[in-house]
Amino acid sequence: MPILEGQGVTKYFGGLAAVSDVDFHVDQGEIVGLIGPNGAGKTTLFGLISAALVPNSGTIKFKGENITGLKPHIICRMGLARTFQSVKVFPDMPVISNVTLGVHFGSRQKVTSAQAAQQATRLLEFVDLSGRATVPAKDLTLVNQKMLEVARALATKPEIILLDEIMAGLNSTEIAQSMELVSKIRAQGITIFMIEHVMKAIMSVCDRIMVLDHGKKIAEGTPQEIATSKTVVEVYLGE
Repeated sequence: MPILEGQGVTKYFGGLAAVSDVDFHVDQGEIVGLIGPNGAGKTTLFGLISAALVPNSGTIKFKGENITGLKPHIICRMGLARTFQSVKVFPDMPVISNVTLGVHFGSRQKVTSAQAAQQATRLLEFVDLSGRATVPAKDLTLVNQKMLEVARALATKPEIILLDEIMAGLNSTEIAQSMELVSKIRAQGITIFMIEHVMKAIMSVCDRIMVLDHGKKIAEGTPQEIATSKTVVEVYLGE
């Protein structure tokens, strides 16, 4: 059974359909990529899944339960976390405090400060930020702020994580490290749905790829199928 699925998901902004009648599913343990040109509706779809936005029509289910219209904090506590395309860290708080917030927020039972700090320390190690724990989040480089966002999302103990362009603006070494991190997250038993423009990364780490264009799903398949799809090549790769 899919851990996450949507049927007929539609979102209008004024008269414009940012997401139009999209069906999707993500199976437990999968890494699914979401690609498409700028303005295709990818981040809007993530906003609808995580309840930052409310669909005009359609249903979204998480673990078989209809989550359409629930509040974002409820969905997060159910086990669905996300990161953001433009980084949203708490800039003046130390790195470790950003993560302990996630631990407290996502916990189903009461956590002591010591337990939260312990979990946060472990997560900072996981994303390779243990040396920056006491630094204010605003003083981190872009790549490290992105890693901090991932750590904070993981702190809520998600079963699925939506990663929105964690590799944008990174150099090739940083992209390779991020790809490794995505594989490490899956190895922890967490399902991944990711938006990415770095084709090398999407093709390497994803089991399946879904393509949006002008809010509509135009293709879906294995990386090999997507790479050789005439439709996708025309709208997206431009080669």
